[in-house]
Amino acid sequence: MADRFEDLRALAAVVSGGGFAAGAERLGVAKSAVSRRIRELEDRLGARLFDRTTRRIQLTETGREFHDRAVELLAGLDEAEEAASSASGQLRGRIRVAAPVSFTTHCLAPVVGRFLERHPAVTLSIDTDDRIVDLVRDGFDLAIRIARLPDSSLVARRLATIRHACVASPALLERLGTPQRPEDLSRFPGVAYSNVEEASYWRFADNVVPSVTSQIDFANGDAVREAAIAGLGVAVLPTFIAHDAVRRGALSIVLAKHMRPPIAMHALHPSMRNQTARVRAFIDFLVDAFGEPFWDRELFNCLIENRSP
Repeated sequence: MADRFEDLRALAAVVSGGGFAAGAERLGVAKSAVSRRIRELEDRLGARLFDRTTRRIQLTETGREFHDRAVELLAGLDEAEEAASSASGQLRGRIRVAAPVSFTTHCLAPVVGRFLERHPAVTLSIDTDDRIVDLVRDGFDLAIRIARLPDSSLVARRLATIRHACVASPALLERLGTPQRPEDLSRFPGVAYSNVEEASYWRFADNVVPSVTSQIDFANGDAVREAAIAGLGVAVLPTFIAHDAVRRGALSIVLAKHMRPPIAMHALHPSMRNQTARVRAFIDFLVDAFGEPFWDRELFNCLIENRSP
């Protein structure tokens, strides 16, 4: 039975990693060992689980159905083991988290040590990527997302309010002047964030979308900030990315009273049924850590009150 569960873990690791090599790395074993387990599993089932090409692997229809059941079984085993071990009053086990790159760097990484101190038998594996992941397919326990959420089977819990600021370097403002309304940005170069459509990125209050020529874009918020500091253009950034640069004078906030309404940051997880005690504890920790965003407390009172600095 133990070997059969290891087969399921190998299958889940290959799917979440996107290949045999990545799956083996996640399990800490040789690629040949994972390949052998999958081959023996297919032989035992009498069914092909993967379509293999020289460039990629892809689950067959049978493979998708079996994988989904395997994930449920592994979650159930994990939950049963945790329930037994928690009788001692100590949480244990691994939590896989998908989180945005910049938020992890500026906000999450500095505070998670407090959680680990409280729960020394818990380990965190945080995958930093701005892409939208499939929590079930990729084997994550939860994801942190900053967006308006579409309808889905995922369970969401609000963590924090995320505000945005339009920023520019003092040198750029000295050269081109300070914009008084969003439409004034038409005479400014822009630095864009390529993970969202430009119309959404440049949207201000009342759905005003100025015509901004973005000469450069990045798929990472920190890179957008650094380009704005270098004077390459105006940018719209979450305040958790911009706050330190504003505090030290490298960036200035403009058009504060015209900014679009804030959005929420959520913790998403597949379902309450499969949520372990350690995941519930971690989400509670995140709510406590970010419910009142520390990056907005002082510097961005002007944004919260819709006043220019």
